Amino acid sequence: MHIVCFYLKKPLIRQKTGLLNHYFDYLEGVKSIIIIGGGASGYFTASNINYGNASITILEKSSKILSKVRISGGGRCNVTHNCFDNNILSESYPRGSRELKSVFSRFNVNDCIEWFESKGVRLKTEEDGRMFPVTDDSFSIVNCLINEADKKKVALKYNAEVLDIVRNKSRFEIYLRSDEKVIADYVIVAAGGSPKITGYDFLKTLGIVIIPPVPSLFTFNLPRNKITELMGLSVAAAKVTVLNTKLEEKGPLLITHWGLSGPVVLRLSAWGAKQLSELNYDFKISVSWLGINRAEAESEIHQLAQNKKQLVVNSMLTGIPQRLWKYLVQKAGIGNDIQWANLTNKSKQALVEIIANDIYDVKGKTTFKEEFVTCGGVDLKEVNLSTMESHKHPGLYFTGEVLNVDGITGGFNFQHAWASAFIAAKSITEKELG
Repeated sequence: MHIVCFYLKKPLIRQKTGLLNHYFDYLEGVKSIIIIGGGASGYFTASNINYGNASITILEKSSKILSKVRISGGGRCNVTHNCFDNNILSESYPRGSRELKSVFSRFNVNDCIEWFESKGVRLKTEEDGRMFPVTDDSFSIVNCLINEADKKKVALKYNAEVLDIVRNKSRFEIYLRSDEKVIADYVIVAAGGSPKITGYDFLKTLGIVIIPPVPSLFTFNLPRNKITELMGLSVAAAKVTVLNTKLEEKGPLLITHWGLSGPVVLRLSAWGAKQLSELNYDFKISVSWLGINRAEAESEIHQLAQNKKQLVVNSMLTGIPQRLWKYLVQKAGIGNDIQWANLTNKSKQALVEIIANDIYDVKGKTTFKEEFVTCGGVDLKEVNLSTMESHKHPGLYFTGEVLNVDGITGGFNFQHAWASAFIAAKSITEKELG
């Protein structure tokens, strides 16, 4: 491998653009590989290009690398998900589900585990299927990727925002905001998602079709709703339905200081990303706090009501925290001094309704922590999924979230990042080695 140095360049003034452009000293017989994006898929691509006569450079537009890897899973890095059936695994992707069956046939969860463990990073599985490094520290993954890139003498340039990519015969010209121009034989676009379609403008010249992006994986805001006073409380198996849609999920629900979150809400936001965007994040939801229907809730309340002398507020259903139960009882209009024996049938029915069908007005969203994920990006029809190479431009590759692929929470987005990056790296390696 040969390192590309950004600080030893030949200056050349081009009157056509009026910009001061710089070229790398081109090494005869050495292929220049440029990776746009210093995130998970960018570094994984660099780490898996396995032939010696190449110069590999990562262009990172910010001053940080591997940011999502660092913060994922609360700083532990949710590397992948313990799902070894590719058909089932692909069902966790609202966009790209059908196409990913092919991708995962080339690099699956087992391959991911084996790759990291071969580099000395052992993974563990938690009860919900999420997989983390045994260290519970994302820097185990960060350091692994950096070390592997260092072994290949991968160069890194920070604050290198790409403004345009132009095809020039068999090579690519990459124009940076810094008025530099980079020449590449191969370009891997691993730039991640963007909240706005303008974030993909650097691909315009190449004529790449972009699916307009909208947010995925976000929480539901309930402004000025009293339930937010219960922030931190959770239930294990709630059912949440977006009214007047087919969107419904069941799972852990968390009350936050801004509204509702937890896996059940995040899954809803992923599957309903486009639909909820069209509603301008203004809609109603129904919450079944125990994931049960009205008849089942009525049966549960009937059992509790046998404790006739007990106060309703002190006799909660299993699975509902005491403070939440008190809130629900009060919302049903039942006083703190009411015993089950004195509970009117009307009040009992009101409580049943709230347990099984508690209605809330959602007004807006909040990005889940800092784990920004988008629905949208490069149209999958633009890409040969067996190589991740552009149909229109040989030598141009797309990996990770820049593609119109997004998964639900639980390690699925990283699994796609690793898989697409590995496939791209393998394709380039095989092209050069024959």
